[in-house]
Amino acid sequence: MNVKEAIYEWYQKHGRHDLPWRQTNDAYKIYLSEIMLQQTQVKTVLERFYFPFLERFPTLNSVAEAPLDDVLKMWEGLGYYTRAKNLHHTAITCNGVLPYNPEELGGLKGIGKSTAHAICSFAYHQALPILDANVKRVLCRYFALSVKDEKVLWEKAWKLLHVHYPYEHNQAMMDIGAMICTPKNPNCLACPLSFSCKGKEKPEGYPLAIKKAKVPTKKRFALVIVKEGKLGLIQRNERLLHGLWGFIQVDVYPSNAKSLGSVSHTYSHFKLQLEAMQCESLEKVDGYFTNEEIAKLALSTVDKKILALPAMMGNIPPTS
Repeated sequence: MNVKEAIYEWYQKHGRHDLPWRQTNDAYKIYLSEIMLQQTQVKTVLERFYFPFLERFPTLNSVAEAPLDDVLKMWEGLGYYTRAKNLHHTAITCNGVLPYNPEELGGLKGIGKSTAHAICSFAYHQALPILDANVKRVLCRYFALSVKDEKVLWEKAWKLLHVHYPYEHNQAMMDIGAMICTPKNPNCLACPLSFSCKGKEKPEGYPLAIKKAKVPTKKRFALVIVKEGKLGLIQRNERLLHGLWGFIQVDVYPSNAKSLGSVSHTYSHFKLQLEAMQCESLEKVDGYFTNEEIAKLALSTVDKKILALPAMMGNIPPTS
């Protein structure tokens, strides 16, 4: 038996066939799963976000017709909100209908080459390989590649692809990477590629680990501005949390302010330590909201942490 057949047979017996996005040919549902699973674990997506999002937006056209604020609200807590913005932009751009070829798909905002191939492979059963993080690791180990070179990895992905069963092959490669060929302590004895794997003697050496830089810590202040029992918020326009509502953040300690407590939050490239300060401010807010109104807005996790501070619970008296 060759390795392609071994991968195919392994998937028939051990693949995660019960995942909901594997029980449909709906390109939108598959696309949504691909976008949600970027930077997010399957368990988290499955238990908390996939089904509620589909209940609110059953079709890509329903995403296109909705305001961005509504889409962001349903994405709340999933993080990496650029994904939601790109999903909304793409839905509008393609009028709620995804293209059938990878070139057109890859031209849409937020859809890279691997995601385009995944949609075409899983929804349209086209013979195209994919290259997500798990597949890259499997390929590096199987071909004993020390460096994750995109061009080389695509060549190897094409070489290994079972063109008669591209759907099963790609799903298997992702499952093998997630369940067997894991970053640490891979289970080579259970792997269908092991009999011809060039890196099985030292799998954790492929690819070579890149030492991660220490995550820096930023210290800032959140301005809690109260007016007639309502909280002043802005709608962010910076790249990280674009479109989400929250408190104004500043780098300089505000004068005539009272500390309400501190929160912290870790992003992918830095850690934020934020001290909430009740103050009067000349900073312009985009609106004042009651707690009930705030509950309907899309807020970032760190702003929710501020709202949960003991000193923030209930009505905050005006600054004296």
